[in-house]
Amino acid sequence: MENFIYDYFIEPIWSHTGYNVVNTLVYAAVAIAAVYAIYRAIGGKIKIDEHFIRSVLCFVLLGSTLRVVTDSIDTGAMKPVTPVHQFVLDSHIFDYPQEDAANILQYWTVTPGIYIAVAALLLVSLVILYKIKRVEWLGYVGLAFWIPCFLLLLPFMNYWIYAIPVLLMAAIPAYVALRYFKDRIMAGIVAGHALDGAATFFAIEVFPLFTGISYSEQHVFSGAIGILSGNFLAFYFIKVAIAFGAAYLLTKEKMTGDERNYIALVLMIIGFAPGLRDVLRMVVGA
Repeated sequence: MENFIYDYFIEPIWSHTGYNVVNTLVYAAVAIAAVYAIYRAIGGKIKIDEHFIRSVLCFVLLGSTLRVVTDSIDTGAMKPVTPVHQFVLDSHIFDYPQEDAANILQYWTVTPGIYIAVAALLLVSLVILYKIKRVEWLGYVGLAFWIPCFLLLLPFMNYWIYAIPVLLMAAIPAYVALRYFKDRIMAGIVAGHALDGAATFFAIEVFPLFTGISYSEQHVFSGAIGILSGNFLAFYFIKVAIAFGAAYLLTKEKMTGDERNYIALVLMIIGFAPGLRDVLRMVVGA
């Protein structure tokens, strides 16, 4: 059992190889269980509407940005340009964990730890705000945590202009979805997955041609699509098509508004979390 955990869960973190079929399936199973448990906990207590979804996405933005802080330190993109940056670099909390790493906190800024840490922060914030009857402040709390992380990366965003075509590639299908569904939540599903697909395609296929900085796909299934098709542009179109299909099915299913919106939120997170990270990482050149 020890070798199994090392081979499929620990070693991929140390070697930067990321995902394999085993840990992908395990993470997916744990995520599904967590999604169900969270809904059972908050269902009926908190209105899952457009405002709540936006608030949760602020924490998704936090998680993606925090992950890029680790990426920027790992690749050397972050420099000690201010005393704050020097402190962060010297603390080694955001260092990518290595085989001889003694700081257990480093595992909370990479996958899967980053998801657990941000989800825990979200839930603690939600519980506190629920107790004081200020759930509507959730998004502001997420932004308050996110801003310092963003400011850490801001001095190194030398490739910001390359985010423009990615955002356009995400905005076009999102606009089409908005016109078709006439529902911003359904359009948000398409936006999240279009962003993920566009960022993956652009970072792997286009960005290296202009900058010489290369990236590869670490996720098992998306990597397989890119290999089989020979180009990650196919991944972009497949993601958009699946997102449209999922949104369409949600509009046809008989369920409560909270149930539909919660499923939509989960689908958004699956798209926005890696998409935002990929865009930020590319902009920083990490």
